[in-house]
Amino acid sequence: MAVTPGISSSTDPSSVKEDGAPIHAPGLQGFVFALFFIFGGITSLNDVIIPKLKELFTLNYTQAMLVQFCFFTAYLVIGIPGAKLVKKIGYMRGAVAGLVTMLFGCLLFIPASQTATYELFLFALFVLASGVVLVQVVSNPLISLLGPSSTSHSRLTFAQAFNSLGTTVFPIAGSILILGSLASLSADQLSGAELDAYRVAESQAIVNGYVGIAIALALVATVVWVFRDKLQGERHEPSSALGGADLLKRPRFGFGALCIFLYVGAEVSIGSLIVNYLMQPGVMGLQEQAAGKLIGLYWGGAMVGRFIGSAVLRMVSPGKVLACVAVGAIALISLSTNTNGMLSGYSLLAIGLMNAIMFPTIFSLACEKLGSRAADGSGIINVAIFGGAVIPLLTGVIADVSGSLSFALVLPAACYAIIAGFGIYARKPAVA
Repeated sequence: MAVTPGISSSTDPSSVKEDGAPIHAPGLQGFVFALFFIFGGITSLNDVIIPKLKELFTLNYTQAMLVQFCFFTAYLVIGIPGAKLVKKIGYMRGAVAGLVTMLFGCLLFIPASQTATYELFLFALFVLASGVVLVQVVSNPLISLLGPSSTSHSRLTFAQAFNSLGTTVFPIAGSILILGSLASLSADQLSGAELDAYRVAESQAIVNGYVGIAIALALVATVVWVFRDKLQGERHEPSSALGGADLLKRPRFGFGALCIFLYVGAEVSIGSLIVNYLMQPGVMGLQEQAAGKLIGLYWGGAMVGRFIGSAVLRMVSPGKVLACVAVGAIALISLSTNTNGMLSGYSLLAIGLMNAIMFPTIFSLACEKLGSRAADGSGIINVAIFGGAVIPLLTGVIADVSGSLSFALVLPAACYAIIAGFGIYARKPAVA
């Protein structure tokens, strides 16, 4: 099987075998954990700015979900080209490219605010997400390669815990900074020049947050560039004309890619609706900022679950664990939509705990035995994350048509049911 040499003159061709033997890079796991923290936190901020933009631009749920649609469409557009770029320039340089793209996306929030243009906000989110995709193309396979293949499920789950740490911290800070600034007026009470001025003033909180992130990204990108040649033994198999799409012919990988599509869609749908769901009088009747702070519990549950899951997955079949937590998510949705008050609200937030091990487990189960085609597999998986664009948009349509956020959750529940089926299907080790 043909491979291409590493990008560094110091690369040791014997350090990585085609069977996916570990890459030698002392201390690099900490760097990858940092990347998981960064792109996790940035992605979760969408849950905070959705209610903000919904109010500023008087949007219905379908229109508000365009935030997630534009963000996650980047995975469809950039996934395969991103994998090819990473294979050409290497993991570390690929990470720098992703971080710089994210930085540029953050800065685009400035003209979006100054012109009070919703479409420009959506474009900025697409650019930001394009950088996130590149960082994920680097992170997911790299953490799998930085250690023995026998513990890849556990290691990737542990790395995802840092992703969840970001998704826990960022929404809490974002709720204080962004949702806390909402004025006593609302956009639907204004028109003309007054409305434009209101949107510019109120969206400045979003700008301030993302400019701060841009500064942090610049610092991280600089550090990564300094250590760009640290990775030893990096090799990749040349991409096929279809950029690895032929891997979908493998039943296990194809089913797994579908489940990534459904899982991300379900997780994002629920996260996007948390604020509005908890504000309902029949649920918890919270104010916007208070509801926004509770987003941290949803993502925090995923963080706790991933630390626990990294240990459980060393003892129990990953497929069986996946099936169990998917059924648990369905049960919590049913409990939330059929109760009221605190029980309804907190049972929805508890779905984060069920989500904990899903992405890393589906990813590693689907990608077992890919060896030197790990980057191709990661690219396809990143395309499948496009589910975060489609499922939330459809959930928003269901909410608008039915007039019920509770009824709209039937779609995420259906996604979890299929994921449970994959867990059962993939409970046994893959055959090469």
